[in-house]
Amino acid sequence: MEENCNKEIDMGKNQIQEGRVEETRVPGIIFAWMLNLNLLIILYITGIMAAGLWGHVHENTALVFLQQVNAVTIVPWKIPVMAVLLYGSLALLLGIRTEKNASIYGKTCVEIMITIAIGYILNFSYIGMVLLILADVIRRMTKVRWKYAAIGIVCGVYLLMDYNLLTGRFPITPLDTYLLYYRNDVRSIMLGIRNVLSSLNILLFIIYTIQLMRVQMSEKERILILNDKLNQANEELQAANRQMEEYARESIKNAETQERNRLAREIHDTLGHSLTGIITGLDACVTLMDVAPDAVKTQLKDIADVARKGMTDVRRSVKALRPDALEKMELEKALIQMMEETKKTSKVEIEYCCTAELSHYNKDEEEIIYRIVQESITNAIRHGKATKIMIAISMEYNIMYIWIKDNGVGCTHIEKGFGLHHMEERLAMLHGSLNYYGDDGFVLEASIPIRWGEER
Repeated sequence: MEENCNKEIDMGKNQIQEGRVEETRVPGIIFAWMLNLNLLIILYITGIMAAGLWGHVHENTALVFLQQVNAVTIVPWKIPVMAVLLYGSLALLLGIRTEKNASIYGKTCVEIMITIAIGYILNFSYIGMVLLILADVIRRMTKVRWKYAAIGIVCGVYLLMDYNLLTGRFPITPLDTYLLYYRNDVRSIMLGIRNVLSSLNILLFIIYTIQLMRVQMSEKERILILNDKLNQANEELQAANRQMEEYARESIKNAETQERNRLAREIHDTLGHSLTGIITGLDACVTLMDVAPDAVKTQLKDIADVARKGMTDVRRSVKALRPDALEKMELEKALIQMMEETKKTSKVEIEYCCTAELSHYNKDEEEIIYRIVQESITNAIRHGKATKIMIAISMEYNIMYIWIKDNGVGCTHIEKGFGLHHMEERLAMLHGSLNYYGDDGFVLEASIPIRWGEER
């Protein structure tokens, strides 16, 4: 759940980033058009001025022109060269990207000085370059106070560079003076072209501003959508955490129940087997007391050994819940030892046949095999009053089969007691099965999948 939520959040962030890149591409294209258009306007105006000056020089009317101007003019060829060089510097500065607002502020101040220099060369007949600086400030600067301050400064410069405002204070030669060299019809066309180009520059700036506003609105909308997704993801994550906490509590509770049942099984198996052998042995001692006192002594010693071993198993069961015999020896040796001790204490005949290799098993597999055999022997003696028990263990592929039969009284209607119930529980943990019949004695069949999955 947490991984899915993180994926959704990452997808939302990627969508915002992709949308931002896609939408900011349009203002970037418009800005490039504005750069090219301003270059074209500067070349156009400087071309008019230079051509007019050269015309007066070649037609020997320079004196008439100088009488009409308010200031000394620049050498004709220098006008377009200087204007283009300064505009190139301005374009380079506009192309520099920086994330710091202070750096943008300083860069803007330098751009304004270059723009004033270009305006001076053009006799302030065109000041549309200021809109480029304004567009760059709106686009680049992120801190609100810095942005508004920079916009105020640029707008102030734009107003102060107006020709009508400057002409009363400074000696400036208007563009109309340079146009006097041309015929009236040509002059009208030239002024019309300049006005159209200037208006087009303003129109591009307006479109650029609208596009930026649309980008910002779209970005805010995407951020709101992402916030909604984040809130939804957080709610789902919290719900998943609550489910996991509930599941953890249930797991702990189930584990405690299973552990209690496991402890009960271990004590039942250990005490049941030992006490059955002791009871059977004591019954035999009572019978032999008057007939063979020496045999009784031997029998009592065997019973004492079984009792001591049972006590050890009980202590071990409480401590580690694993048969003591399995801790000290391999599974097959532990089974044989258990059968031999049963024979000594109960005088029951046990036939044992094993065609499987009882080694290299996991501890839980070894333990369940041992407990099935142990519980079956105990039940056969205690409930079935059997005198003979047959045990067969075989392996087919990765399934172990345990077959146990006794010659006891049997049972047509079997009621599961503690032993059979817990045998089934043990087998269920390993995905095994248990079958039993009581028509002729008692027959128990168990199958246990072995995890290493090889026939041995």
